[in-house]
Amino acid sequence: MADITRFRFISHLRANPTTHVRHLRNGKLAHDGAGQAFWFRALNSALSEVPVDDREQPLLFHGRTVDFQDVVVQATVTYRVTDPALAATRLDFGIDPDTGRWRATPLEQLGGLLTELAQQTALDLLARMTLTQALSEGMASLRLAVSTGLREDQRLTGLGIGVEDVRVVAVRAENDVERALQTPTREMVQQAADKATYERRAMAVERERSIAENELQNQIELARREEQLVTQKGQNERQRATEAAAAGRIETEAAAGRKRALSQAEADAKRVIGAAEAAAEKALLDAYSEMDQATILALAIKQGALPEIGTLNLTPDLITPLLTKLTAGDNS
Repeated sequence: MADITRFRFISHLRANPTTHVRHLRNGKLAHDGAGQAFWFRALNSALSEVPVDDREQPLLFHGRTVDFQDVVVQATVTYRVTDPALAATRLDFGIDPDTGRWRATPLEQLGGLLTELAQQTALDLLARMTLTQALSEGMASLRLAVSTGLREDQRLTGLGIGVEDVRVVAVRAENDVERALQTPTREMVQQAADKATYERRAMAVERERSIAENELQNQIELARREEQLVTQKGQNERQRATEAAAAGRIETEAAAGRKRALSQAEADAKRVIGAAEAAAEKALLDAYSEMDQATILALAIKQGALPEIGTLNLTPDLITPLLTKLTAGDNS
């Protein structure tokens, strides 16, 4: 909106850079261009302000497909005024010289025209498409058709309007129909999810089975190694017992040999000693055999070989020989 300042009988207008202002003074063009600033008199001036920036017109309308299904189309049309002078002569862009506001609603009129033209092109295309085609291919097809139709429309080019871009945001069916169409895909996705779940479970079971088999194989291998260990220990114990028995036998035999040798030596020594003692006894006996009884008795008394005498009985038979020997000795 232009800024208008009033000073008694004269006013000043200052426009924005994105608006095109036309000033007619007494029916003749006085100022024409974007971003104008000038003085004017309200009594003999006619002012028009045409926006030249890009503007967007949202669209939301219903259509019917060839299979009699209702769809909702949501789109946006971007346009701008390419010929402001022509647009100012075809649409009422006049502004109040006191307030700077539009006297009419030119943008609403232009938006309504764009909406009707876009709807007409889109409805013609939807009427030749099935619901499935409209939902799967409708966005690209509608965008191309609406963009081409608006750019080639003579009414828009005659108003100095240029279409910059067309965007189709969504093509939607009714909620019940859309849910019905989504059901096969949902079922397929659910089946795929169930299949993935079953495969994951089967894989988990297979992995558990492999783990159990590995554990069983490990236990079997441990048992086999334990059996080998027990067998080896038994063999080692038997070997140790055999070696210990052999060592004991050898030691026993050695001790027995030593004892035999010692006994043999002792026996030989005893035999030698016995023989010597026997020889000595024999010699002694031989010596005693040559002595008389009195001498032997005297030697026995001298050596203390006689037993202790408690009572001594002297008989004539014993005393007479002794006295005889004593008497013979004295005489000699």
